[in-house]
Order: sequence, then structure tokens, then C-alpha cells
Amino acid sequence: MATQKSLNVDLNSVFESAAGQFRGLNPNEPGQWPLLPKFVTWTLLAVAVIVVGWFLLLSDVNDELEAERAKEPNLKSDYRSKLAQAVNLGELRKQKLQVEEYVTQLEKQLPGKAEMDALLSDINTAGLGRGLQFELFRPGQVVVKDYYAELPIAIKVSGRYHDIGAFAADVANLSRIVTLHNMNIASSKDKDTGNLSMEATARTYRYLDASELEQVRKSAEKAKPGAKK
Repeated sequence: MATQKSLNVDLNSVFESAAGQFRGLNPNEPGQWPLLPKFVTWTLLAVAVIVVGWFLLLSDVNDELEAERAKEPNLKSDYRSKLAQAVNLGELRKQKLQVEEYVTQLEKQLPGKAEMDALLSDINTAGLGRGLQFELFRPGQVVVKDYYAELPIAIKVSGRYHDIGAFAADVANLSRIVTLHNMNIASSKDKDTGNLSMEATARTYRYLDASELEQVRKSAEKAKPGAKK
């Protein structure tokens, strides 16, 4: 009993002594404080600095880290896709060459500006060669696309059914690309002949020269939102 009482007295004296060091402290002269208040104060300041540093600095870094982690699945998917392409690189190059050759062949089927008159003559010759009579052959306004120009031609021919069909086949088999649209076949005005009349729009295409491509590019740039006028 005496030992326990002595221990309580010692602890009380220790707490009393510690509490006494915090009494009457002058905040303007922290250098004169006892050791315990100095230690507690510096500990609290260190904790405050760590907390403030976390919210001001480390929290931003943590947000950046989470943002980078969110990118990881997309980066992995992109890596797998590029890896598959790298594995099949040889085959992809072969396919690219095949596509380029095919495009070159198609471009050769598009006449240039200087060849358009000859192509129009070929269409006319194809009709006359089948014994058809041209009632209308009127080229329209050239429509410029991104990489080519399109020329519509309104045509109206009359003749026998099989000759009209053969003419359409001849047009399709020309060395240059010509397509027939909006075909309308009806009986001829002179019904005694048994002929038919066909109205259609023939469309032929030509590639753009360098100056026309440059003009298309400038027009596209002007059409972009925010482009300088």
C-alpha cells in the first residue's frame, strides 16, 4: 500500500512539474521557454508543416499519379495493337503496295483536262457506232471534289432496244471511267418504228492538276472554323 501511494505521489509530482512548465509562457520570447514546451511546440509545428505540405504539394502529385494510372489501360491496349502491327509488318507492307498499285490503275482511268474532249468524242462515237440517234448531248457544269472533278453530260438517244443496251455496255467498257445515272427508257414518239428513247446522265471523271489541287486545299482551309478570312 505504501509503495502504490508513493508511486501515485511521484506521478502526480511529474505531471504537476510538466504542467508547471506551460504556465506563464511568454509567446514573444519562445527562446526562454522550458525544454518541454519547446519540444511540444516544435512537434506541433512539424506536424502542421507536414499536413500543409501534403495538401499543397503532395495532393497535386497524387492527382497526377492517379491520372497517369488511369491512362495505363489505354496505353496497354495501344501497345498490343502496335505489337500486332509490328508482327504483321511485312504483310501490311505488301497490302500497302497492292493498294497503291490499285489506286494508280484507277488514276490512269481518269482523264486529264486535255483528254476530256477525246473522251466526249468516244461517248458520241459509241452511240453512233450502234446506230443510235442523239437527240441531246449536253455537257454540264464541272463539279470539283477533293481529288477529282466530275463532269455530268445530259444525253438522249433513240434506237432499237438491243442497240441501246449495247451502247450502255460500250460506255461501261470505255478505257476511261464513265457511269450512267437516272436512266429512263420509254417508247419513241414515232411508234411505228418500234424504237425506244433513252434519257440519262453520263458522268465522267478526271483528276485535278497541281493548280486545281492547290485551290481545293486553300478553299478547305478557309472553310475551317476559326480560319482567317
